[in-house]
Amino acid sequence: MAGLAVRETFRALKHHNFRLFYFGHGMSLIGTWMQRTATVWLVYRLTQSPEVLGNVDFSGQIAGVVLIPIAGVLLDRWNRYRVIIWTQVLSMVQALLLAGLVFSGIVAVWHIVVLNAFLGIINSFDMPARQAFISQIVEDKDDLANAIALNSAMFNGARIIGPSVAGLAIAVFGEGLCYLFNGLSYIAIIGALLAMKITVTQTAAGTSSNIAGGLKEGFAYTYNSLPIRMVLLLLALMSLVGFPVLPLMPLFAGEVLGGGPDTLGWLMAAFGAGAFVGTIFLASRPSIVGIEKVIAVTSIIFSVGLMAFALSVRLELSLVIAFIMGFGIIAQMASTNTIIQTLVDEDKRGRVMSLYVLSFGGIAPIGSLMAGHVAGIIGTSYTFLLGGILALAGAVAFGRKLPAWRSAAHKVYLAKGLINETCSGEMKHWI
Repeated sequence: MAGLAVRETFRALKHHNFRLFYFGHGMSLIGTWMQRTATVWLVYRLTQSPEVLGNVDFSGQIAGVVLIPIAGVLLDRWNRYRVIIWTQVLSMVQALLLAGLVFSGIVAVWHIVVLNAFLGIINSFDMPARQAFISQIVEDKDDLANAIALNSAMFNGARIIGPSVAGLAIAVFGEGLCYLFNGLSYIAIIGALLAMKITVTQTAAGTSSNIAGGLKEGFAYTYNSLPIRMVLLLLALMSLVGFPVLPLMPLFAGEVLGGGPDTLGWLMAAFGAGAFVGTIFLASRPSIVGIEKVIAVTSIIFSVGLMAFALSVRLELSLVIAFIMGFGIIAQMASTNTIIQTLVDEDKRGRVMSLYVLSFGGIAPIGSLMAGHVAGIIGTSYTFLLGGILALAGAVAFGRKLPAWRSAAHKVYLAKGLINETCSGEMKHWI
């Protein structure tokens, strides 16, 4: 029974292309999280300023607000496989440039801002492309939800390893080693992509011949789909008021807990460990039925955890709460991803997945910018507490609307053959 459960949890790995992507991308993501941890600590070391921390995070992601929706239109027309290869190459160049600046001892905040903005432009295409690409490398669509959960688990497994290794590496060798490792780690994903044999072709995009028409078509489709609209709005709220906990974590580690880069590494690793457990929990689920309830419950778990984290002054307690927050927010994000990937029409997948990425990749930097300035006024702990209260209000509002969500979603599930009439009845009467 145990062996069967393990095979069921990891069933998407039977697909050759997904297996290559999974392990190649996993190695690259360890480097990515090392670089993210090194960047926030480097900026904190150079400036000691919450406002600058927020501004740097904002500069690295704000390009997504403008470019991600446009990228979604283009990704429904371009070859996503080739796009991903090019984004990995350019990301490697960005990391190696930062490594050179740090090792040379001439790095300044403006270097980080410019190169973060460059990476933000790259990610505007890379993130929605990778999300939409999963449907092309998992031939059996019954395994798609499992592949999404495993992909999230891989992402958060790297979140555990990367920050914890980065914290130790920064303390002993400095930030430059993290950037160098990240640059070299892209070799793994580029090699995996080149080894793939893509057999599933992209579905042709809609009838609009220009970008503006494609954008309008994608936005109208998303707005008119109540299940997709609801989960995206909740995710956007969580990104705005909850995600700033990560870029402001160095301030919490230094000012509240009185620690250094090793403390930051442990906090980020605890957050990642909870996220990893959350995605494994989703991968073990045999059905999509009831996943909307998972979104509501895990959103509440994260919100309450964020409020408790704000009040903690002990490292041990903060690590436990960070684990709980990681479980809640990533389970919510991965469930949202699963719902959208399951419901979306193939010819609009790039555009809708770009809006999914925008809901956290584009909204989060605005939240980081706001939170950085608020933290400079009322303090980091009170900023987290306020964010938790607002996130909880949104989670409760979503939970109250679940009957309407189920009524709209079960028709689509039936039409796609994803559930039968029995499951449909369960969805409509799920308490």
